[in-house]
Amino acid sequence: MDSYVECLVKGKKNIKAEIGRVALIVLAVLLVAVAFIFWQFWIALFAAAASVGAYVVSGYINVEYEYLYLDKEIVIDRIYNQEKRKRVATYSFEKIQVVAPIKSYHLDKFGKVSEKAVNYGIGIEEKPDRRYVIFFENKDQVIFSPSEEMVKVMKNALPRKVFND
Repeated sequence: MDSYVECLVKGKKNIKAEIGRVALIVLAVLLVAVAFIFWQFWIALFAAAASVGAYVVSGYINVEYEYLYLDKEIVIDRIYNQEKRKRVATYSFEKIQVVAPIKSYHLDKFGKVSEKAVNYGIGIEEKPDRRYVIFFENKDQVIFSPSEEMVKVMKNALPRKVFND
């Protein structure tokens, strides 16, 4: 029996991209002013390049993650500004050791969640915390924020490895 669940979550805003975009806009405005003062065409070209750079960087500020569960496999897509979609990972349930909430006691015997854990979640701790961690046999760790429906379907597929405390 195949199960299919989709879940879309809004990720944490990319602050570095936002700062970069603002810096490029300020740089472009300053370069345009300097180009008009000194009548230098090449400075205007740099201003245009900074404007294009600000436009490109603005496409990476708002990030969403889509989780797709289909027949014991989770596919994770990253969506930028609700326009560009990129498949970032596909995980098979065959190599999962445990799936549990990020602060669950079920994770204790697998060690703490490391800094190397790949974060495809909302990026912040909410009340209640909806983030889950997947530990794999090869020591990979994934943090994500599934819906209750997705957790229920995953629990049906792997009842002894998926916990929702």
